[in-house]
Amino acid sequence: MSRDLRNPLARARGLGSAKEGVSHWMVQRVTGLGLVFLTVWFVVTVLGLMHSDYATARATLAKPWNAVLLAALLITTFRHAVLGLQVVIEDYVHTRWLEVASLVLIKFIAVLAALAGVLAVLRVALGS
Repeated sequence: MSRDLRNPLARARGLGSAKEGVSHWMVQRVTGLGLVFLTVWFVVTVLGLMHSDYATARATLAKPWNAVLLAALLITTFRHAVLGLQVVIEDYVHTRWLEVASLVLIKFIAVLAALAGVLAVLRVALGS
């Protein structure tokens, strides 16, 4: 009869079978926290532009600091969404090929949407 004499904490430090659980959890929390601040900035900016004309709104978003924050908001939003959807798919899709296909599809769509959003921000910021 074999007894495992290791401390339970030593077994728990393995991060699970995939060896990435803690980092996934941490990135989800960091992106969530980042989204809180970026969303507050975005809402305040949009509320400040409510009665402005198109030229004023474009000039405000073309400022480098605003363009960087808007691009960060887009990238962080899509990264956070992919992490959340990945957890849902891994937990509830039990057919392996459908799970893999779904994960690839959401990552592809998120990257494409984030690139389109950042390109739009760059076009506004650079005036083209």
